[in-house]
Amino acid sequence: MSRKTTSLTPEELRHKIMSRIKSKDTKIEVLLRKALWHEGIRYRKNYAALPGTPDIAITKHKIAIFCDGKFWHGKNWSKTASQLKSNREYWIPKIERNIQRDNEVDQELKNMGWVVLRFWGDEIERSLQSCVDSVKDTIFQTYIDPYRITDDD
Repeated sequence: MSRKTTSLTPEELRHKIMSRIKSKDTKIEVLLRKALWHEGIRYRKNYAALPGTPDIAITKHKIAIFCDGKFWHGKNWSKTASQLKSNREYWIPKIERNIQRDNEVDQELKNMGWVVLRFWGDEIERSLQSCVDSVKDTIFQTYIDPYRITDDD
């Protein structure tokens, strides 16, 4: 018995594609996690105990790391927003709310004493070692900060 296939409308095709986008264990997250693990840096992944559920949380040093996709989190948003062709009334408020939520989460984590690092996906793919070095530098800073001499001393 042969089953007739129907072609998808543009909306159905978009829905099919978008439904397959992963929110956890994305390529960029896995790439950064493996590099950190190789450096001996231990972490928790998708740490739900913190606001925003950081992709990587180095609890020992209170560092929350987010691996952000450039579309979903609005990299170069003013340029990208102007280039959107379809369904602008949906995407523009959605991405702007994502940007706002990212800022709120960052502030909440900082208020809790955490350091927040955000890396763009293309940054991780293009310069993985510099992302790892940023994490290592931040870890180093957590060791130094308790001993920092301020003008108040």
